[in-house]
Formats: sequence, C-alpha cells, structure tokens
Amino acid sequence: MTQTILLIGAPVDSGKTRKGCLMGPDAYRTARLAGALADLGHDVRDLGTLGPDDTGLPERDGLHQLPRTVGWTRALSRAAQAALADGVPVFLGGDHALSLGSVHGAACAAAARGQPLFVLWLDAHSDFHTPQSSQSGHLHGTPLAYVTGRTGFDDFPDVPHPVPDDHVCLIGLRSVDTAERAAIEQTALTRHDMRAIDEHGIAALLRPFLDRVAAAGGALHVSLDVDFLDPSVAPAVGTTVPGGATVREAHLVMEMIHESGLLRSMDLVELNPMLDERGRTAQLMVDLCASAFGRRVFDRPTPRQL
Repeated sequence: MTQTILLIGAPVDSGKTRKGCLMGPDAYRTARLAGALADLGHDVRDLGTLGPDDTGLPERDGLHQLPRTVGWTRALSRAAQAALADGVPVFLGGDHALSLGSVHGAACAAAARGQPLFVLWLDAHSDFHTPQSSQSGHLHGTPLAYVTGRTGFDDFPDVPHPVPDDHVCLIGLRSVDTAERAAIEQTALTRHDMRAIDEHGIAALLRPFLDRVAAAGGALHVSLDVDFLDPSVAPAVGTTVPGGATVREAHLVMEMIHESGLLRSMDLVELNPMLDERGRTAQLMVDLCASAFGRRVFDRPTPRQL
C-alpha cells in the first residue's frame, strides 16, 4: 500500500548532557532514508528540520536545559498534529526527549479523529521518570511518564489526551531505575524485558499488543530508540546497554508492524553519529524504518563494503 511519508528533522539535543544527537537528522538523510522509502513506492516528502519554540522559561536547578526541552515539546506536538493530517510522520531525532512532543501531538491528533492512540516503546530504558524522580536531571528519561499523564511536568504543555497505561507496550527493557520500577509496578503498562524475549521470542510478545490495537480500531505510534538494539550492531548511542535486540529480532518487529497496517507515526531517536562506526548504526536504523514500511526479507539490499 502506497503511503505519504513525511520526514521531519528534529535535532533535539537538550534531553541529556552528552552532545551529538543534533546530527542525527543529517545522518539519516545521508544514509538515504528518503530513497529507501521511495524505492518501496511511497510518496516521501522531507519537510525539513524543526527548531524549538522560545519559551522564556528560566533554567531550573537539577534539570538539564528545561526551557529548551519545553520549547521542543511545543514545536514537535504542533508539527505532529499538522503532519498527521497529511500522512505518516517519521521524526528524525534527536534524543528521546523528542517523544515528549511527538507522542503528545499524536495523541491530540488521534483524539480529534475519535481514535485511541497506542504506543510501542522499543528501548532499553522505560523513560518513566518525572522531573522530580530523575536523579540525573536528563529529560530524555521522562517522555513516557509525561504522555501517560503523570504529574510533575508543570512547565510543559498540558496533556489533554493522556495515553492510557494499557495502551502502552515496552519491549527490550534491560536498564530500569529503582524509582521507575516502583512507579511502573503501579500501572497497567505492558512491559517485556530481554529475558522475556529470550524465553518466549519477540513475535509472541508483540503480536498480542498489535491484536489489541487492531481490535480497538487504534492508531499506533512507534518510538524506536537506537539502544533497543545490542551495541555490538548499533554502537552510535550514548546510553549503550549490553544484551539488546539482534538485527533479526528488530527487523521482525518492524515487519510485523508493517503487516498490521496500524502504524500512523514513528520516532527514530538517540542516534549519535559521533559514536558511530562508518555510519553503520544510521544505516541499520534506515533499514529498520524501511522494514516498517514494507521492505521484506528477500528484497533487502546487500550493503556495500566500506
């Protein structure tokens, strides 16, 4: 099925202290993301690169670049709502603070259509901190708490349409802080760590969630963090955790997403080209995105040797 795919550069680099994710959008473009999707027959439009709103907020002790991150949230929510009226937006990050805005906007757009939003979070981390519980003050660890309506985000835009806990599925977990674990255990979030993947297989964990989205007539937002993948195959991320998903497991997830026909918006986050090896992480993320939009196992190109 031909789709209109809207690429939106979001060089968010305020969610943590380690710099480099602001180069992510250019790395995806250099790795020919638009061409890979167009080769599948899609109408691909690059809408350029966003910047954050000017909020006028003061910095707050203990939180890293709060005003800039709030500005990004406002701009990305607005961009998501506009793009979802015209096609399937793919946000080229940027660190995971990007999702504060992209999911906020996707939830608003879904509510305007009278459709429930579901979120698939592919990540080594749960990103379920609030500004109060985060010891690091890094706001890239807070988006899932924000979009599900947790308190403590006073400076951020209101969340008129919080994503219900049971509409969220986390896959790939292997590094969850004590405070996050305690908070998550009080929720109905579906979460699968790497042991569950080892024991049951990734398809058996993902399929029931996709079935629930389909049964509810829902829209699916997928947030793909580079550290979902094992660092041996995807080194270009500042939050590496050993024991992540294999290339084949990740492609299977993307292929199942495509076959479901449910995908309405997507984030590609935490790519730090400064940490990459000849662009191989960027290329793998491009290949995974292509799988989410219909590239099949037997028509995947063989990469050129560098």
